Amino acid sequence: MWRPEGAQGAEGAEGALNRITGTIIGAAIEVHRALGPGLLESVYQECLERELGERGHHVERQRAFPVRYKGAAIQQKFRLDMVVDGQVLVEIKAVKHLLPVHESQILSYLRLFGLPLGLLINFHCATLIAGLRRFRTSVPSSPSVPSTNQRKETNPCPQSKRN
Repeated sequence: MWRPEGAQGAEGAEGALNRITGTIIGAAIEVHRALGPGLLESVYQECLERELGERGHHVERQRAFPVRYKGAAIQQKFRLDMVVDGQVLVEIKAVKHLLPVHESQILSYLRLFGLPLGLLINFHCATLIAGLRRFRTSVPSSPSVPSTNQRKETNPCPQSKRN
């Protein structure tokens, strides 16, 4: 697992996560400014992967994870949109409105795959910040054990008013 140089304890790890998410958000804003809304999720994924790579981050796109149910491995592997530096899940959407199911989905992914932080990014908004949600969870010692300390850190996503 990737560890930042000099990271010590929870404070160092938290600082590293904040730096990674700051870079992801900056890169996503750059992609959104260049392309605008209205394209397919796969286009945004590829461009964001390239932008993050140029900024020195390790990106795994469409990373396959095995799913376990009651201790048994399920044949179907699950693919996450993007995992950055082995620590931050990035789930990309290009939809008119984020729905509560999208938020539930990312919380499930964080719990199932033992990742501490996730970003849900909707590129279909007029401004990217309006479509951004940050999720934090305390990771249990085993990914198969649900975490009880999950919280959503969010920017309000006002609906665009059109005349």
